[in-house]
Amino acid sequence: MSNKFSYLIVGTALLMSCLSCSNDSEDTTGGTDDSETVDDTAVVNVEPSYFFTADGSVTITTIPCTLSDGTVTDCYQIVTSSLAGDHDMGPWCPDNIADDAEAGGIWLEGGEVYDVDGAFVENLATFYNDTNWLLYDTNGDIYVTDTEEDCENAANPNVGAEYENFCVECLPSYITDLSQTWLIPVTPVIQASPTLFTTAGGGPPGAGNTAPSTRGVALNGIEFSAPAPVDNILGAYTLAPFDDAGGHINVHQGYHYHAATGFGTQISQDDGHAALIGYALDGIGIYALEDANGDSPSDLDELRGHTDDTRGYHYHVDAAGNNNFINGLKGAYVN
Repeated sequence: MSNKFSYLIVGTALLMSCLSCSNDSEDTTGGTDDSETVDDTAVVNVEPSYFFTADGSVTITTIPCTLSDGTVTDCYQIVTSSLAGDHDMGPWCPDNIADDAEAGGIWLEGGEVYDVDGAFVENLATFYNDTNWLLYDTNGDIYVTDTEEDCENAANPNVGAEYENFCVECLPSYITDLSQTWLIPVTPVIQASPTLFTTAGGGPPGAGNTAPSTRGVALNGIEFSAPAPVDNILGAYTLAPFDDAGGHINVHQGYHYHAATGFGTQISQDDGHAALIGYALDGIGIYALEDANGDSPSDLDELRGHTDDTRGYHYHVDAAGNNNFINGLKGAYVN
């Protein structure tokens, strides 16, 4: 990988600090301290001041709401312009197979993050062991969607043959009058049974509920989306890269993330714990994967969450290459 992934830590830690997280919550050796009882129903309220609102791309108000378990409470209504205001978006597709990594974004495959440079595009037939891949002409120029109409057509699940072997790039300039609204409870309400996501974003079969496809909201108001439908994209011999921040644009959805790579507003933690990067739709904090020492927690539950005395129950994002954020919601959410 290139060295493009510089961490943009924005804001200061306003959370109260502790000398260290409990052994059970941040033990990186795999062991636990049976002498302590961890309360995994402990929660911390959403802090609206952590959101990036300086440029007006995000506004937050408080409104009454009803959660999925019937709880009537207050929610923060987060309205966003659907474009990131705290970091550059793009690029996505390089123009020629001679271009370096600065000209393109990234691709997520098999748990790994790959730079989409010219060489990556040139070698797609080898990468996927399929000679039908050929996204460039005899001059090495890469076929890139260059209009909003092409972007829409190439991003269609039933993409036509005329868009096969294109690199799909939808630009911020296409998003001129699109807003997204998210509702998250001010105080998380823990449920006895969590809501598990499926890959497609629906609830677990037979559970009698439908989980939201959105996982949460970054502190810049951008959606933490369900895993990108990579099989559909590849099946049409198209490549729809993510930018270095793990995001790309759908004209109906705006800019959204499929991986957390260290960009955007983050709230560092005084105790060295991983930074807060957003909130899940149940109001529970979502933190980066690695702490200040580069260590990842080893005791996460099936949702990718655990508890400590400072942050209560909270989530840690999946590794970027896994095209995933968290695996479910421990709290109730707005339908």
